[in-house]
Amino acid sequence: MFGFFGFGKKRSKLGKWLDNRGISQTWLAQRAGVNRNTINVLAAGNTDRAPTTRTISKIVKALKEVDPNVRADDFFDL
Repeated sequence: MFGFFGFGKKRSKLGKWLDNRGISQTWLAQRAGVNRNTINVLAAGNTDRAPTTRTISKIVKALKEVDPNVRADDFFDL
């Protein structure tokens, strides 16, 4: 359900963006060619792990399929 994604969880900017659009982390992982656990960590706002520039690029490319105006700095501190 759209409204219940991420309910009660700590979420990053990426996680909130996905939740607001009803996009699953699994979809993003598959479209971006990134491990689902990596997406899970990034969506949860775990600041212990920073994604590589290659991973960020893959994620942003996949997100542009939904919104062509997204930029990496919308989600990640670069």
